[in-house]
Amino acid sequence: MEDINRIKMVLFEKKRTARWLAGQLGVTPSTVSKWCTNTSQPDLACLLKIADLLEVDIKELLVREYKQYLLSQESK
Repeated sequence: MEDINRIKMVLFEKKRTARWLAGQLGVTPSTVSKWCTNTSQPDLACLLKIADLLEVDIKELLVREYKQYLLSQESK
């Protein structure tokens, strides 16, 4: 199974950069880089802030198949 990082993918989908996210959260760009490479992970409170900033449901940052699940529910 390939190693997919949801924060990195959502940043790309939303046309945002890791540097932008770091500035919004008040953390260093290297911290966000570690999250995007799965070297470390943000805590739950920070993950909630990330979801708010990127205007996504927190589940979209946690579950790889969440977007596919939502699309399948819309077609029913």
